[in-house]
Amino acid sequence: MAKATTIEPLNPDEEAFLRALGRVMALLPRIVDADMLAEQDISGTEYMVLVHLSEAPDNQMRMSELATACGLSLSGMTRVVNRLESQSLVMRVKSPEDGRALLAVLTSPGWTRLKQAWPTNLASVRRHVFSHLEGCDVAAAAKVLRRIAPDH
Repeated sequence: MAKATTIEPLNPDEEAFLRALGRVMALLPRIVDADMLAEQDISGTEYMVLVHLSEAPDNQMRMSELATACGLSLSGMTRVVNRLESQSLVMRVKSPEDGRALLAVLTSPGWTRLKQAWPTNLASVRRHVFSHLEGCDVAAAAKVLRRIAPDH
């Protein structure tokens, strides 16, 4: 017979932290997305796809890996890449190693678009995140967040 475990309720600080984290997770992407759409006519998700591709070897990633990196389902990533492909910012090619897999590849116009959108994204993130962290140990905070959601 399994041993019964006692589950301790959250203390007030834990509860406050969890609720604040939930608000940030829900609100921050919408705020940055609104800034990006208003100033650059590109969504925050589309921007992050371009960023991940720009940092990948040969500026390409398997669609499944790109989806994971962006926190999307494969079908969600397909919709985003469809939009970017319709603007010639990304193209899809079959993987030379595995003909069943598709790679998303950053195009030259995609690089240009990424460079154009970068200042807006930077200003938005500085305004909505880092302006509120003065005096905080940002490196320590990043380390703690990576414990919850490790890098790939």
